[in-house]
Amino acid sequence: MTTAPVILRISRDFDASPEAVFDAWLDPDKAGKFLFKTPDGVMLTVAIDARVGGRTLIVERRASGDAYHHLQYEVIDRPHRLVFLFRADPADEGEWTRVTIDIAAKGEGATLTLVHEMDPAWSAYEEQTRKGWTMILASLANTLETLS
Repeated sequence: MTTAPVILRISRDFDASPEAVFDAWLDPDKAGKFLFKTPDGVMLTVAIDARVGGRTLIVERRASGDAYHHLQYEVIDRPHRLVFLFRADPADEGEWTRVTIDIAAKGEGATLTLVHEMDPAWSAYEEQTRKGWTMILASLANTLETLS
């Protein structure tokens, strides 16, 4: 078993300003349209306390049961950087991972780079986590398109 952390890195370009991309992560109405949203799920709770030390709870009803996603913000530097601790089922309160989102201007749009650092104990979830973030960023792009 490896002791090195699992580090996922995903980048995506958006046809929206860095401010619009950043703000979507902290706006409950917008976040509920893309953050941990699955095609067949029903969003039940999107509670965001957008301040350093603040927490977010997102709950989506899925065919397999309710999926709980917890965030705790460490850095909120609009529109450049968002860092939060993250855990989802089946992780317990102390089993946080860290997600860093960097947003840079690119022409009239923005490039978002997401880095998810996970304890090696979660290595079995690496591919599932990569697919999840890729889907989330695609949904974010669609959400931003419908808002412009």
